[in-house]
This record gives sequence, structure tokens and C-alpha cells, in this order.
Amino acid sequence: MNILALFSEKMKNGVEGRKKSPEILFQLPEYPIIWMHAASLGEYLQGLPVLQALENEYPEDQILLSFFSPSGYEAALGKVPSHYKIIYLPYDEIITWKRLLTGINIRMFVLVKYDYWYHLLAFLKKKNVPVYVISVLFYEQQLFFRYYGKWFRHQLQKNVTWFFHQTRHSLKLAISLGIKNGSWSGDTRIDQVKTLLTVPFQNELLDSFCAGNKVIVFGSSWETEEQLAKILFDKTKKVRFILAPHDISRLEYLVKVFPEALCLSETTTEQIIKSRIVLVDSIGQLSRIYRYADIAVVGGGFHSKGLHNILEAAVYGKPVIFGNKYRKNPEADALILSGGAASFSDEYEAGKFCIRLLQQPIEMEEMGKCSLEFIKSQPHATSHIVKQITSSIM
Repeated sequence: MNILALFSEKMKNGVEGRKKSPEILFQLPEYPIIWMHAASLGEYLQGLPVLQALENEYPEDQILLSFFSPSGYEAALGKVPSHYKIIYLPYDEIITWKRLLTGINIRMFVLVKYDYWYHLLAFLKKKNVPVYVISVLFYEQQLFFRYYGKWFRHQLQKNVTWFFHQTRHSLKLAISLGIKNGSWSGDTRIDQVKTLLTVPFQNELLDSFCAGNKVIVFGSSWETEEQLAKILFDKTKKVRFILAPHDISRLEYLVKVFPEALCLSETTTEQIIKSRIVLVDSIGQLSRIYRYADIAVVGGGFHSKGLHNILEAAVYGKPVIFGNKYRKNPEADALILSGGAASFSDEYEAGKFCIRLLQQPIEMEEMGKCSLEFIKSQPHATSHIVKQITSSIM
């Protein structure tokens, strides 16, 4: 890691940030600590509903949040409440945990999804700290299923108090490995997106832009989704487009591809009602902008980088379109099975399907209803998790 820091600014930030972690840990109060660890920002957001519920159950406890990834830590800095203590997770060495954690009163350790640090888990077990893993996803390609995975399986069996599985399939796989201390809880992200329906949101510019028009929202777009937007833009005349790139540094390129595009933060009502395409040039709004869509196209699925959050679009009852090269996204398979989503191998097939939906409004409406019904049918994962945790901690 220290060598990589010579060539990467993010790695350098991680190395320097870890030097500050001991000081923060030593300054923690004597009263109990609820410690949540997330590999990166996405995992933190997935665990946030549980963390907030636990904070309500134990309002006097200090919240400690740790990340291993520099990108996760840096992105979370501006998102976590100011009273949370946030650190880079120190390197996983027995001597490190003895030095840093011996005098700290940890009520529980909550790990989101994965990112197992075996010396840490073993140390917490010796301190009688309950360890809970939430939003767990076991899948056949993990090392636990390899011939050399016996030691790792044993560590999880021995040191984790309870696994809360995101899917029934994950629970079944865990049981097949002899890891029986777990239950199916569902996806905490669904609890998170359901709150979007209760939070008022209005954007007068987008209200004017979308009024009386069919709208396709492209969320967290990469190059292929942007090529799809271009195909649909050229083949339709009355449809309007909202494009939110995954990286706003792509805006300069997108303005060249769509010369008439307007940046949302720089336009006026008079200008926007005359345009067919708007670029979202700030972060943090996409989950609420999906409500304007007739069709939602979610980025990341046309390559191996990772599919972005499709649930944020589905909660508004929208047909959801994405590429089929995603991995480890069981919610994508489930949403397709429900009839609320469709995935494609390339932008051309996706484009044909989008045009068909635009020409068949009843089919588009039915697909949107399936999306919403899928969201409504999912269990309240947060309640299940918190109820079991609080009932097991004396």
C-alpha cells in the first residue's frame, strides 16, 4: 500500500489517513460504541438505514464508522452526520488491534455485505463483542467455495454472531457451507429508496421541461448509455431527455455530442422549455429526478464496472432499462423477473425496446406498475435486522 501511494493520490490519502486513525480511536468516549464498517460509499449507504435505526435504539452510544477504500472515505466525509466519528480502517494485524481496541467499549460491530478482516473479527470475538454482517451476499465464485477456503469458512463460523442475508439464495449457499448462523432479511436499500416517496421534491425547471412530454431519464450514464441516448434522440422528435452522467467531468464531451443540451444549473425556464435535452451537472439529485421519467435507463450494466442503483428508479413505478453485463446484482434479476425491468447486450437492442415502449403506452404503464409492485413486495429488512440485534444484546 505504501509503495502504491507513490503512484496514486487516492492510495496516498489512504496511507496518510490511516496514520490518524489511532488518535481518533484513543479519543473515543468511555460509553458504548456502535461500530459500522463499510468497504466503500455504496456499502455505507446500504447499511445506513440499519445504523440510523440502531442509533435510535441506543441514543447515548457513540457511532464509529470505518472505511478501507480511500474513495469511500472521501465520498462519505460530506455525507455522514457531524457527530459520527469516521476513520480509515487500520491494517488487519493482531498487534494493531490489541494496541488500539483493548480499552474501547464496543457494544457491537456491524459489517456491511463483505470486506472480512479476519484478525479483527477474531479479536472482537475474544472481547465478546457481537459481530453482525448485514446485506450479506454469498455467491458460488467466492473463495469460501474453493478447495482452499476451509480456513476462511471456519473463521466466519467461529467469529461472526449472525449473518443477515440479502437473498434466500445467499442463505442457502451459506448453509451448504455449514454457516448456519444466519437468516434472510432482504435488501436494506429498498428501505432506503422507499423513503424517497415521502420526501417532497420540486424543481421548477424540470417541471417546465417535462410538462406534457414523454421523458427518458439516463441515470449514472457511461459511454454506452450515452450512445443509447444519442440513438433515441435522433430517432424521436417529441421525446425529452434528462442525462445525468456518472462522472460530471464528461459534461464537456456530452455538450459536443448534444449541441442543444442545456446544463441544469445554468439554464432558465424560457430556455429549457425550448430544448429536448438537459444535462444534470451536479451530484446528489438523481434519486429524486427519476420521478420525472416515463422510462429510466440506469448506467453501468453494459460493462463490468458495476450496475448503478436501479431501485431508485423502480420505486417511482418506472420501467427500468440497463445492460446485461452486470454481476452480483440479484435485485436486477429479481426486477426483470417481476416484469419491471429489461436488460440488453448493446445499445441498439435497448434502443429498439425503448422505442417500442414509447409506441405502446399501455405496455410501458404495465411495466412501471410491475416495478412499483416489486418494491412494495419486498420485506422491511431494517426492522428484521434491528429487532434481532436488539433482542440478542443484553
